[in-house]
Amino acid sequence: MAALASYAALSFDVYGTLIDWESGMVTGLRPLTDQLDREISDDAVLEMHARHESAAQAQTPARNYSALLATVYRRCAEELGLPADWEACERYGASVPDWPTFEDSADALAYLKQHYRMIVLSNVDNRSFAGSARRLGIAWDAVFTAEDIGSYKPSQRNFDYLLAGIERMGLARSALLHTAESMFHDHVPARANGLDNAWIYRRHQKQGFGATMDPGQLADTTFRFNSLRDMAEAHERGDL
Repeated sequence: MAALASYAALSFDVYGTLIDWESGMVTGLRPLTDQLDREISDDAVLEMHARHESAAQAQTPARNYSALLATVYRRCAEELGLPADWEACERYGASVPDWPTFEDSADALAYLKQHYRMIVLSNVDNRSFAGSARRLGIAWDAVFTAEDIGSYKPSQRNFDYLLAGIERMGLARSALLHTAESMFHDHVPARANGLDNAWIYRRHQKQGFGATMDPGQLADTTFRFNSLRDMAEAHERGDL
C-alpha cells in the first residue's frame, strides 16, 4: 500500500464527506415530517430520500441538482401522503448552500491543501456548490460538478470526466487518491476505474447507508478513516 504522502492530489466527494448533507436533508424535510401523526426515524427519512434522489438522477441525469431536489421533495411528500406546493419543493431545492459542514472539514482541508492538489467531483450544481465552498474555505485546484458533466455519480461519465481532468493537470492516475464517504456513488466506481481510495466513514457509528443507496457489495479501500481530521492527522504523523 502506498503512503498517504506519496499522492500528489486528492479528489473529493463533497456532500456526505465534507458537508453534513444528512443533517441538511432531515432539517429540510421537516415541513413534511412534522405533519405526520406517527414517528419516523431520521434513517427512514434518509433512505426514502436516497431512493427518490437516485431514481431522479438516473431518469434526468442532465437536470440541475437544485431543481432535481425539488422533485425529490415532491416524491417524498407523495410517499408520505402529504401535500406539498411547488414553492415548498423549490425552497428545499435551494437549501443546499445552507447545509452545514462537518465540524472538522474546514481545518482538515486547510491542512491537506498544503500537501496536495485538491479536486472536487460532486453530484451538485455550480450555484449550490459555490455556497458550500464558502463554508469549506479553501481554493480548489479543479471543480467538476454534475452540472458540468451532464450526469450524476456513479455514472462512468463522471469518472471519465475526472480522469480526463487530471490528465490535463499533468497527473497520473496513480497520483490521485479519491476521498469520499459513499460506497455507492464513489468507492465502487472509483475502484472499477483503478483509483486508490480513502473511505471517510462518517456513518461508522450508525446502521445502514443513510442518504445513499446500498451498493450491494462494499468496495475495497486503500485507506479508511472515521473523519477527515483522522486522515489529516495520519498524514501529519506520517504513519501511513
